[in-house]
Amino acid sequence: MAKKNTSLWTILQTLVETPGPSGSEHVIREKIKAEIQGHADEVYTDALGNLIARKGTLKEGGKRIMISAHVDEIGLMITHVDDNGFARFLPIGGINPLTCLGGRVLFMNGTQGVIGMERLEKDEHPELAKYFIDTGATSKADSKVGVGDVCGFERPLLDLGKRVVAKSMDDRVAAAIAVEALKEVKPGVNELFFVFSVQEEVGIRGAITAAYGVDPEIGLAVDVTRTGDTPLGVKMEVALGNGPAIKVRDSSFIADPRVVKWMVNEAKAQKLPYQLEVLEAGGTDGAAMQRTRAGVPAGCLSIPCRYIHSPSEMVDRDDVENSVKLLVGLLGKPVSLG
Repeated sequence: MAKKNTSLWTILQTLVETPGPSGSEHVIREKIKAEIQGHADEVYTDALGNLIARKGTLKEGGKRIMISAHVDEIGLMITHVDDNGFARFLPIGGINPLTCLGGRVLFMNGTQGVIGMERLEKDEHPELAKYFIDTGATSKADSKVGVGDVCGFERPLLDLGKRVVAKSMDDRVAAAIAVEALKEVKPGVNELFFVFSVQEEVGIRGAITAAYGVDPEIGLAVDVTRTGDTPLGVKMEVALGNGPAIKVRDSSFIADPRVVKWMVNEAKAQKLPYQLEVLEAGGTDGAAMQRTRAGVPAGCLSIPCRYIHSPSEMVDRDDVENSVKLLVGLLGKPVSLG
């Protein structure tokens, strides 16, 4: 299938194929930094490791708007290597044991490995304590990884035509959307702060500190959300291909109704398809922005995504490209929340 926005999809492939679990975002941060150089008025990294790009200067009638897309991904951290070289681990973020067996991993030091599992008794359910990583080492002394080393899943991007599959679509697809929006949006009355936040998967930590530093008047997270369109799946009114989702609530925050209305009106003005999202479980950087300082009106632009927190997360091309259009439209003109 022809790619309408070649730049967007090139960026996305680079980002999803780059390792960067929570706390180890230095490589992915540098790739994003190189991509946005020359498109922002100021680019800096804060004390926690958030990459922040400011575009535009606040003018009369404008707002300080923070856009946050996290760049960390779920991963694993080594806790022990046994005498035979097999490495045990703890999860970084939410890891489903059912998605692990046979999975390939890539450590930040370049070492690769495969996830194996102990034999289970009849009717025994797999737990992460039963799993180990085999890096091909023949002994503990031969192992190229040790306690504290971090890895993520290793999978190349898979182009299925209208749909695209990769590990870490959560939340690299949002980071790619933010990068593209940063490039496309024209300076206006708003002062825009694009935050590529860290450590979201372990408690929205990066967005907490970034929001305090930026002190925005409006906060907008960009993240993936679950869908209700798979066989016997969760019941929710979000499906791949039906447009970007505008969050109403998740388990971490209730989106400001004024922000929801602003987003819906912009989608209607551009004649873009959109969906309203009510997510039973899960949270985003929107919660961090909403609670900073004296409070901030916050919302979230969500990209429908199947198989979240697995090594094969799926998004729809049209949803992704329409998310860029919606975000650019929101940021490029004066905002009145009423």
